Amino acid sequence: MLAKVLSSAVIGIDAYLVEVEVDIMNGLPSFTTVGLPEASVKESKERVKSAISNSGYTFPDDRITVNLAPANIKKEGTGFDLPIALGILAATRIISQKIISRYLILGELSLDGRVKPVKGSLPMALAAKTAGYNGIIVPYDNGREASVVEGISVIPVQTLSQLVGFLRGFERIDPAKTDIEAIFKEDSTFDIDFSEVMGQEHVKRALEVAAAGGHNLVMIGPPGSGKTMLAKRLPTILPPITFIEAIETTKIFSVVGMLKKDQALVTRRPFRSPHHTISDAGLIGGGHVPRPGEVSLAHNGVLFLDELSEFKKHVLEVLRQPLEDLKVTISRAASTITYPSGFMLISAMNPCPCGYFSDPKHECRCTYHQIHKYRSKISGPLLDRMDIHVEVPAVPYKALMKKSSAESSENIRKRVSRARDIQTERFSRANIHCNAQMGSRHIKRHCQIDTSSCNLLENAIDKLGLSARAYNRILKIARTIADLGGKPDIIVDHISEAVQYRNLDRGKRFA
Repeated sequence: MLAKVLSSAVIGIDAYLVEVEVDIMNGLPSFTTVGLPEASVKESKERVKSAISNSGYTFPDDRITVNLAPANIKKEGTGFDLPIALGILAATRIISQKIISRYLILGELSLDGRVKPVKGSLPMALAAKTAGYNGIIVPYDNGREASVVEGISVIPVQTLSQLVGFLRGFERIDPAKTDIEAIFKEDSTFDIDFSEVMGQEHVKRALEVAAAGGHNLVMIGPPGSGKTMLAKRLPTILPPITFIEAIETTKIFSVVGMLKKDQALVTRRPFRSPHHTISDAGLIGGGHVPRPGEVSLAHNGVLFLDELSEFKKHVLEVLRQPLEDLKVTISRAASTITYPSGFMLISAMNPCPCGYFSDPKHECRCTYHQIHKYRSKISGPLLDRMDIHVEVPAVPYKALMKKSSAESSENIRKRVSRARDIQTERFSRANIHCNAQMGSRHIKRHCQIDTSSCNLLENAIDKLGLSARAYNRILKIARTIADLGGKPDIIVDHISEAVQYRNLDRGKRFA
């Protein structure tokens, strides 16, 4: 007998359909899986055999052949256990082939017949909806995640015997439902706030500008000046994540298996802060079968690199492509996969190895050679991709003891959201979303300046020796500052403030 069950697998962060064909013929007992299965898929025969037997059904003592089509793509993961088991039960006429053909099915089987969660159920549910299927059968723990896809019935199952009873009409399983609006409300508050940061008003302003325009930013200052504290509070002033962005981000977390149990969506912009010992594969992604790295896990959020100069130089250099293209392509002999990587890069570093260069209250004992070597780890091309450079001095005692609280994240967030709304309307017909993503064509159209602003910018470029990329960065930042103020045109004050955010260009400190 031949039976067919529809399942799914993931390439990158998108799912594709896999047809599981099970053929049972007379002959010596055997179980063969074809269709380029990886080791975990080949091992499924032992799990399937035990699960069927321990669920009270007879496992056929015949020649069983399982084909996973399309056969030219490697299959990996444990999600084919349940489709294979149902294919065997359909081929032995325990369940109806007609009924199982209505659903896309995935799940890992335990030896006792329990259905265990799998990675990537969200993109698989999207694939099932696109293909026009009535529903998708998923492990119980994946039910909330898959049910955020509207227009398709999600059937969460706990055991193989429960699913067989459902397919035979003996048992009822209610489709999983997720209140998306309630999820977003639950995650709308933060445990930290900008009002907790005393002093550093100019740094807060720089972070506000960065958040409003999606600009990359680097902070330079001595230890204990609050760089990390400020960076961790940046997500509290970013605009709320949209549903489409939440789906994109959740798909990445889903295929990596980083969603928490019963978590349906990633409803906060991610904040990733890898240690400086990370490898280039950990940052960008990689492996024998390419997996997303930190730049993709930070998609639609923030990637924070603390102690920037401590990262290996070749690791930092691989950031160039994702910063420019908002995606990263990983090529291997078996496949080439592209992952999204639209993130804000926020970094922090000390001005020298000891950390106290130019600090008036601490003596720097570093030599010129040590300082130059320390700073040379940050290449010019990478530094050019940092829109905003801001110095973070040590906080004076009076600022720490100030009793009045600083401005809250909520108030800053309102201004940032208004500026982003302006940009969303401005770029409604373009394939970009914020000022930081503007290309030359957009800059010419939306960043026109008057004569006085042009003269100021010309003087700044001549004195600082700015590159063409730095010139464009200043115009983008000025556009964002104007948006924060609700101004349609860029004026000289906006250019002046934008130039102040190119601190590292002054005197060629990082040359």
